[in-house]
Amino acid sequence: MGQNGGADFGALIQGAGRQLINQGGQALLQYGAQAIGNIINEVFQKKEVEQKRFLPSIKNYKVLGETRPSSFGPATYQDFKDIRSRCLAEGRLFDDPEFPAVDRSLYYKERLDRPITWLRPGEISDNPQLFVEGYSRFDVQQGELGDCWLLAAVANLTLHRKLFFQVVPDDQSFDEEYAGVFHFRFWQYGRWVDVVIDDRLPTYRGKLVFLHSSENNEFWSALLEKAYAKLHGSYEALKGGSTCEAMEDFTGGVTEMYDVAELPPNFYTILLKAYERNSLMGCSIEPDPHVLEAETPVGLIRGHAYSITRVKYVDIETPGRSGKIPLLRLRNPWGNEAEWNGPWSDKSPEWRFIPESEKEELGLTFDDDGEFWMSFKDFTQHFDRVEICNLNPDSLDPEECPEGCTKKWEMSVFEGEWVRGVTAGGCRNYLETFWTNPQYTVTLTDVDEGDDDNKCTIIIALMQKNRRSQRHQGLECLTIGFAVYRLPDYGRVPKPLDVNFFKYNASVGRSQAFINLREVSARFKFEPGSYVIVPSTFEPNEEGEFLLRVFSEKCNNMAENDEDIGMGDVDDRVKEITPNPEPADPVRDFFNRLAGDDGQVDWQELKEILDYAMREELKGQGFSKDVCRSMIAMLDKDGSGGLGFEEFKTLWIDLRNWRAVFRLYDTEGRGGIPAHHLRDALHSAGYTVNAHVLNVLAHRYGSSDGYIQFDDFIMCAVRLKTMIDTFKQRSSGGEYATFSLEEWLNRTVYS
Repeated sequence: MGQNGGADFGALIQGAGRQLINQGGQALLQYGAQAIGNIINEVFQKKEVEQKRFLPSIKNYKVLGETRPSSFGPATYQDFKDIRSRCLAEGRLFDDPEFPAVDRSLYYKERLDRPITWLRPGEISDNPQLFVEGYSRFDVQQGELGDCWLLAAVANLTLHRKLFFQVVPDDQSFDEEYAGVFHFRFWQYGRWVDVVIDDRLPTYRGKLVFLHSSENNEFWSALLEKAYAKLHGSYEALKGGSTCEAMEDFTGGVTEMYDVAELPPNFYTILLKAYERNSLMGCSIEPDPHVLEAETPVGLIRGHAYSITRVKYVDIETPGRSGKIPLLRLRNPWGNEAEWNGPWSDKSPEWRFIPESEKEELGLTFDDDGEFWMSFKDFTQHFDRVEICNLNPDSLDPEECPEGCTKKWEMSVFEGEWVRGVTAGGCRNYLETFWTNPQYTVTLTDVDEGDDDNKCTIIIALMQKNRRSQRHQGLECLTIGFAVYRLPDYGRVPKPLDVNFFKYNASVGRSQAFINLREVSARFKFEPGSYVIVPSTFEPNEEGEFLLRVFSEKCNNMAENDEDIGMGDVDDRVKEITPNPEPADPVRDFFNRLAGDDGQVDWQELKEILDYAMREELKGQGFSKDVCRSMIAMLDKDGSGGLGFEEFKTLWIDLRNWRAVFRLYDTEGRGGIPAHHLRDALHSAGYTVNAHVLNVLAHRYGSSDGYIQFDDFIMCAVRLKTMIDTFKQRSSGGEYATFSLEEWLNRTVYS
């Protein structure tokens, strides 16, 4: 506190007290006496500041397909079965116009140093097959493309039949209905995408240039690589990358990345639990900047991606003692003699201390196949990076899981959106808008099995959607992250959490940094309780869609931390502004004059009345015919197309209230409500909406300058009231209502 610490302390306490007093005691009333302590703590503790990182700061990392916009990508939907049927009927082989056999499908910058010939498998081998004696991780041999990270993911994929055939559909072959067309499925931003290709493959002197099988006539791996290249625009786009992204695209799982220099103390337990849940795992060593894929003295390759295919405490018996040793089985995707040559390598003396029964259970072989064992201690000394892809609980068939690998993660998934001026609040550095971001509550009740700390493991992954496909529009990856807050045990906090909550409560967990990656994830161990996750961009007002996924070892209950949609009370301030519900006499006289003998006004007559009565707010523009037609439909119960005076009176009361609300929130006097005040304005009008509805309303009724004009606000209020009333009329008080198609069309088309 400096040399004058006593004086500074007193001033700070007084300042904290003034902060509470100036807020009218709201924080104390809302959050309890603990708020005072939190304020004082905030004064003396280091302020939470989010850090922003950019992808180039990560060594030797490249996001797949981000190097350039895809020239051909699978933007146009292609139906595999339809294409195959047409080709068979016409007696021709498929040529893919979306990813043609030309140089630009190979590269966009670095030309190959030899001429490439595109050949079909039947031109490479006399008896081409998709599979030769099934499929295995030994079918994955690297070619001249630097995509070992992809090969490591493909090798892991072969360990799980259900996963494999989800990516490589079994409805295709070279024997039955062959038409030169194949298809593969990849997970992209929450959905599975079918990628169709022809089977022309890049060759040099009759041999495959890139990924291939050890069997000359087996082509599933080469075709899979081509489909993945098409997904990202070219083969060159696959040069350099992260195994975790490919593993996600093959499984729909959630990935974690670990720096071995900063491993948590229980990391082997993390690996073991991941293996028990059939997680796909990869690892790598930092590359030598001077030598591509340089070999180390212990036989490991720098800048190379390995698969972790087994994690096990192995029984060991030495002359002096017996026990268990933590071992890992790894595989080099080259599938050759390039293997680890240290302790526990093939034929190393350590294996003589392992009982024969244990060797048999391990399926131990000593071939030059790229697969080897090593101790966990040696692993952490020689590898630099570990990636774990945790599978969602529906990814695997329990009958196919190896013994001891039948556990599953519990998963919750939510889709959301950041909308400029409404729900794009930026990180905690921007405290006044941070609270407007979407919020999600997760409740943890059961602690992890065998956990000595009685805590719950939770993995949170935030993925931004569709940025890659929009890069040609100049949209790069947003800088994203998230923060986690413990909900207080005493309850009674607003929903969603407001700015005061975040002023007086620190986060209990955060993403490591805000970074411009497709996905950021982090693992935490929390005590049982309820927590709120706030995903955000680093800067406010950056728009984008996202996918938020939460994995836990035991059940988690996750929900959007938001208001229920419905009707509430009109703001007292509005009631004060409009105390008299009766229309003014001039307007009543005008209504009588226009209504005529039938005593009703149609939309055109209503427009005349309202344009006159609300000319000040409309600034001479007048209501649009759509707004007026919607007002008629809101109260026209008999479908006559007009309103009587009593119906008009009801409408007039609503309109006066809505006009009063508009005046309250048109704080700048420019004839528009700022979009970030839309939720508050709707509250004052007597409506509660969640972030999803708020985003839709902002898209529909907001203008490009971030404001909602008077007639748009009235239209917004009319539509809300109409649809809520329609729902309530057909609902039995629950969250659902039943309509026939005709009823739904009658209501929605008319309104």
